[in-house]
This record gives sequence, C-alpha cells and structure tokens, in this order.
Amino acid sequence: MALTGAGISVPSGIPDFRSPGSGLWGRYDPAQVAHIDAFRAQPALFWRFYGERFATLGDKLPNGAHRVLAAMQHAGLLDGVITQNVDMLHSAAGTPEPIEIHGSIASCRCPQCGYVVALAHARELLAASPEGLPRCERCGAVLKPDVVLFGEMLPRAALERAVQLCSGADLLLCIGSSLEVHPVASLPQLTLSRGGSVAIVTAGPTPLDEEAVLRLEGDVEHELLALASALALTDF
Repeated sequence: MALTGAGISVPSGIPDFRSPGSGLWGRYDPAQVAHIDAFRAQPALFWRFYGERFATLGDKLPNGAHRVLAAMQHAGLLDGVITQNVDMLHSAAGTPEPIEIHGSIASCRCPQCGYVVALAHARELLAASPEGLPRCERCGAVLKPDVVLFGEMLPRAALERAVQLCSGADLLLCIGSSLEVHPVASLPQLTLSRGGSVAIVTAGPTPLDEEAVLRLEGDVEHELLALASALALTDF
C-alpha cells in the first residue's frame, strides 16, 4: 500500500502546508480559514482562502511520483493508494479509485439541501459572486468544498477501507507525509502491529523514522522514478 501526503504534490507546483516560507499555514491560520467553525462563522474569509486554493490547484498536473504509483498498481505491485491530498492528482495520473481520506476538491456541496456542483461550476459561482461566496442555486446557502475540514470527522467508509488495507499490508510506502495528522498518522502503526514494514520517503523528520525499514529524504519524484527504474517499470 501507499500513503501519500502533501509532499508528493510539491513537484507539481503545489505548496505544502508546513514548509518555511512556502507552506500555506505560514500565511493562514488553519483555525481561522480551514475549520468547520470558520466556514460557518466567517464564510467570506473561508472562501477567500479556498478561492486561492482552487486557483492554485486548477492547472496542476500529476508528476512522476504520482505516475509511478499508478504504474505500480497497474503492474500488481501495489494494492492501492491512500492519500491525504484533495488535489485529484492521483486520479489524473491513472490510479484506480484512490482512497481520498480528506475528501477532494472535485465538487462542492450544499450543507442545507445536499445539492452538488462540480469544481468548475463552483469556481464560476465564486467568480460571479459580488460577496465572494458561491451559493447553492437551489436554496441559496453557501456551498462547501467536499473536503474534510479541521473539526470534522473523516468519511467513515474511506477510513474503514484504509484501516483494512493498512492492517493487511506487507509494506506501507509513506510518501510526502509528515505522519503527524491523526487519525491518518496512526495507519502505519497498524501495518507495523500486524507484522508489516514501513518505508518513508519525505523531507523532514517523522515520528516513525526509527521504525522504518527504509528512510529517504530526497526529492519524492526523483526517489519514485528511481524505484520505477529498479522495478523495470516503463508504463507511466
């Protein structure tokens, strides 16, 4: 299995959350802009942040690391990909049914009536709104991206599937994740507790560095391309 975090998308031009100087949390307080309470209390501030996020993610393409994981799965070397990312790049790279544990920006949903709109239409509604708020075309409530915000529970089905797969994994590749955000950060422990191994490819320390059978700190795209070469993968 593979577990990916924000670091796998950095080579695609998407800044991560914590890197000094470029991390999003260096410019925004997550408690103010990415918390469910912020969405409810200050929707204009919330959507100012997410409007920037949409613009940042809109034209990005999967990089070699995304493509290698898709090729590994198609070759039968990987059972699946669990991602903390909402950027849709695993799907764009060809990964079949990635488990998007924190949701996806692919759509927005009305919390009042459940009406769902695709990302492109949500951006159109946001751009056309003089108040800076994309509103539901059925009931007028403010739309919410289909992502898991701070203060929200993870989608139950996705979490249960991730737990099942990590519990049975012989090896869990942790790529581009600090392994600090729970409950996702506990998934490698499930693999270890069942006799599996963990390999970590990410910049910066993680809580599981001492327990990893392999620890690489180089550029994630370069490291995954080297893995593809070692596995003689060509279809990516």
